[in-house]
Amino acid sequence: MPAFRDALAAGRPVPEKDLMRPGWKRALHVRPAAPPVPRPFFLAQPRLRRASPVSQYAVAAALEALGDAAPLYKKGGLRLGLIVCAMCGCVNYSRRFLDETLKDPAVASPLLFPETVLNAPASHLAAFLHTSTPYYSLVGDPSVFLQGLAMAADWLLDGQADGCLVIGTEEMDWLAASAAWLFDRNIILSEGAGALYLRLAAPQDHGVFLHAVTDAHLFTQRQSRARAAQLARADLAPAQPDELLCDGLQGARRTDLDEASAWNEWTGPRLSVKRILGEGLAAAAAWQCVAAVDSLAANRFPAATVSVVGCNQQAIAAQFQRR
Repeated sequence: MPAFRDALAAGRPVPEKDLMRPGWKRALHVRPAAPPVPRPFFLAQPRLRRASPVSQYAVAAALEALGDAAPLYKKGGLRLGLIVCAMCGCVNYSRRFLDETLKDPAVASPLLFPETVLNAPASHLAAFLHTSTPYYSLVGDPSVFLQGLAMAADWLLDGQADGCLVIGTEEMDWLAASAAWLFDRNIILSEGAGALYLRLAAPQDHGVFLHAVTDAHLFTQRQSRARAAQLARADLAPAQPDELLCDGLQGARRTDLDEASAWNEWTGPRLSVKRILGEGLAAAAAWQCVAAVDSLAANRFPAATVSVVGCNQQAIAAQFQRR
């Protein structure tokens, strides 16, 4: 969180790096995660030693979000629900396994295959935290993280868990970066994870609250992406001038157009996390929510709205409040 806060406070885009794609002379521009220094203690855990980076990012974000509550769940005293959200997931190992299979199926490493499964991060995290309560993997475009928040709220209200951890996580590979390049050459792909820890509050509690998650408005043949973004905006109560908007704009005109149009009348403060950290897909939606909650926890705003207009699936929004 300190590095995250510093990057947002500086307001400058994280420097880009070149990523070469095999067979291309031109490099792709990306924002990879910096290697952790010192090496995190949890990477010594047997399940995580050879885990894909997407799983390592998820565990790191989960432990930071849980903080002092982590030991309580690991001891089995409380029930923790886990919801891991991703769009691309384990592309690193998927690309490596496919590459080996295409070269010579007879010698393709079976050790790589388990990490190609989209449920691998959730499985690793559940094993690491010793949780036997529900853990789900939600796969979709970046908006899936907000659906994860709504699912966590349902679990808490239904009494299925004492706390819920919602994580958005992605990893970097030329496979995903070149796919994004095909749709919009101004997208700068990034990687990492973000997480929120939710508990059911008592009436007298103070802090930051998840106030609402809108319906998910799908992109269909009958409903354009622009219309879906407008409907998500209309689902929310009118905002006050001192409320924060954490939008998903990233400086890619073609990709930003529909969301920018839906929120063009917003006159209050706003923060565009992707302009600074890049398009982290499900992780970026998590960063938007983390930035919103952190701003409220610091008493900078009374409320914050997070808008996510996904790549190819749906538009959705969430509101957080401080009391």
